Amino acid sequence: MKSYIPKILILIVFGGLAYFLFGFLNQEKPVEVVQEVSNEEVIDEEKFVSETEYKNPNYGFSFYLPDTWVGYSVIEDEWEGYSIASSGSQVPSETGALITLRHPDWEYKSPRQDIPIMVLTLTQWKNLNEDKFHIGAAPIGPTEIGRNNRYVFALPARYNYAFFTGFEEVQELLEKNPLHTF
Repeated sequence: MKSYIPKILILIVFGGLAYFLFGFLNQEKPVEVVQEVSNEEVIDEEKFVSETEYKNPNYGFSFYLPDTWVGYSVIEDEWEGYSIASSGSQVPSETGALITLRHPDWEYKSPRQDIPIMVLTLTQWKNLNEDKFHIGAAPIGPTEIGRNNRYVFALPARYNYAFFTGFEEVQELLEKNPLHTF
C-alpha cells in the first residue's frame, strides 16, 4: 500500500503542472485591431486617440470613433426629399444614401444614440438650400459636417431629439470634427 502513495503523488504533481502549462499556453491573447489611415489629411492625435475608423471609399469619407465604439455596426438606408406639387401635395423628388453608425451596446429595448450621416450630391445640397425640396417635417434642414468635390455629408435635423442614452457622447464626438474626406 505504501508503494502506491509516492506514485500517486507524482501523478498528481505532474498532472497539475501539465494542466497549468496547457492552460497558460493556450489562453486567449488580446487582439489589437489596427486599421490603416489612408486619407491624406493630417489628423490631430489629441482629438483622435482611437483606432476605430469607419471608411467609405464609395463616397470618399472616413469617420473616426472613440474606442467605446469598437464593434459598431453600419446600417445603410436612404433618405427621401419632397417637393411641393402644383396641387399643393408633397411628392418624393430626391433620394440619397443615409449611413448610420450604431453603437455596439445598442439594443432594441434600450436604444443608444446613432450617428446618421446623410449623403447628398453638391446639386442636391444647393437645391435643398434653395428650398426646391425639403427633407423631413422639421422647420430646419440638415447640418453639413463635411464635403468633398462630389458630396456633402450632413446630419439630419433633430437626429438626437429623442435624447437616447449616449446623445451627449455623440455630441462631444461631433464637436471634434471626426468626419474626414478624401
